[in-house]
Amino acid sequence: MYLKQISISNFKNIEQADLEFSQNLNCLTGNNGEGKTNLLDAVYYLSVTKSFFNSTDRQNIKHNENYFIIQGNFVRKDNEEKIYCGVQNGEKIFKRNNKQYSRFADHLGFLPLVMISPTDISLINDSGDERRRYINSVMSQLDIVYLENLVKYNRTLMQRNKLLKQIKEKNDIIAVFNEQLNDYAQTIYQKRKQFIEQIRNYFNQVYAQVSNDNEQVSITYKSDLNENSFIELLEKSFEKDCIMQHTTSGIHRDDIIMQMNGYPIKKIGSQGQQKTFLIALKLTQFNFFKQQTGISPVLLLDDIFDKLDLLRVQHLISLVAGNGFGQIFITDSNKTRLDKILEQQKNPFSLFNVEKGKITKIE
Repeated sequence: MYLKQISISNFKNIEQADLEFSQNLNCLTGNNGEGKTNLLDAVYYLSVTKSFFNSTDRQNIKHNENYFIIQGNFVRKDNEEKIYCGVQNGEKIFKRNNKQYSRFADHLGFLPLVMISPTDISLINDSGDERRRYINSVMSQLDIVYLENLVKYNRTLMQRNKLLKQIKEKNDIIAVFNEQLNDYAQTIYQKRKQFIEQIRNYFNQVYAQVSNDNEQVSITYKSDLNENSFIELLEKSFEKDCIMQHTTSGIHRDDIIMQMNGYPIKKIGSQGQQKTFLIALKLTQFNFFKQQTGISPVLLLDDIFDKLDLLRVQHLISLVAGNGFGQIFITDSNKTRLDKILEQQKNPFSLFNVEKGKITKIE
């Protein structure tokens, strides 16, 4: 699968762009803040129906304008797919082949895509909320049952928390909420656990390949449900929940433990090691998507070479340039480094310069 061409109007600092891409490698160079990442985000929108960076659609409209439009022509399993995304006055319209989606969720997973960005460092440094958000994003793109159970769980959790602010002892409504939460949680828990088990070995292999096997890393799924029944947890924590006025146990507290050489990578990992860890995680996500869909996702690499030593850069390029990967977009403000990468490429590629939101193909 690949993105053949894109048309952008008033998206962030890109007033207008009409571009055709290589189905192999596409590189964007230019100074920081010129719009390279914005182009990648536009591609991300067409796959995931939202921005990688901004939670509110109107934040992505160019200053002094009241709308943006992104249109892309993809080739998927030898079929051309026309995707349209338009936002105006707080309303978002998303279409596939001129037919409007009634639910954005119906588009998720149709055009698999993986983005690696400097902002991914929050997966290591921030709270478990970020890591839960990540695993939910990955699972929801491929599993509608997971997404539906997650939505129901979060809605029921809000209702239970609201009730906890009003009562001091158990009642029938709390019991109903407990049963509902347990039903939704079991599906989510099992699917999360299975996901981590599926990707663990491949993740270790990718990290070893990029790092030249210099460190031992691991990812582990941490959950209250690993050793306890959720119903029992809710029963035991009820008094504490009433005092805290929210549900203190459950899958909404799950986490992914990230370690290097047996210690938290957040504490002992260098910037280069942490970045390698995140790259390995996202490339593992790529492989998972490919296995589940039978399609090679589009891979977006946004400024990923910074903080990596030359050896890790070479190993990474060697890995993604292999037969297992399809269309790739790379941004880099270091034109010299990008030129060296392109000199090694045997497959066709396209190179673009980005300056003040204007994107020009370099022949």
